[in-house]
Amino acid sequence: MIGCLIGEVFALEAPTVLLNVNGVGYEVDTPLSTFCQLHKGQKVTLWTHLTVREDAQLLYGFLDAQEKTIFRTLLKVNGVGPKMALGILSTLSIDLLIHTVENEDLNTLVKVPGVGKKTAERLMIELRDRFKAMSAGNVPTNSTAPQIQFTGNSAVAEAEAALQSLGYKPAEAQKLINAVKGDYIEAGDIIRAALKSMNK
Repeated sequence: MIGCLIGEVFALEAPTVLLNVNGVGYEVDTPLSTFCQLHKGQKVTLWTHLTVREDAQLLYGFLDAQEKTIFRTLLKVNGVGPKMALGILSTLSIDLLIHTVENEDLNTLVKVPGVGKKTAERLMIELRDRFKAMSAGNVPTNSTAPQIQFTGNSAVAEAEAALQSLGYKPAEAQKLINAVKGDYIEAGDIIRAALKSMNK
């Protein structure tokens, strides 16, 4: 099992990070909470989870070890796969997710792409006991967010692609991005603003 990777960010294409570890490039899928804090050339440690399927071996990475723990907890919920788990962690901060479960706030959970009412109810039931020991005060969060660097497409196009990778339909992603794109230049800022607007 690959528990973590320590290396340099070689390339970014939401939500995938290409991490150079001693000359070997690892493709690592990340939640946008992690992706938006990375920039090319940055030396980082990503806490990883490896999923082995018949047709692929997939790595998922997180800047925060606690986020990796939450990701693995989400995977234990019936009907929740890696893509949905990444979508949840990209849309909701750890603090907000715990608060949402503790307060049985279905309206917040169903804002996550792919999470309908039935899935949200199942998440509430199965996560409640696991989250009881956790509180917002002892969950580490990242307070700084360096500028993100993209190559190729415009920041708006990259932001839309990032949301679509989480399961948003093209029209939904475009609507969210269009609502905030005029206020920001960098794709990372646009993505953060779009996700934040959903939780208001």
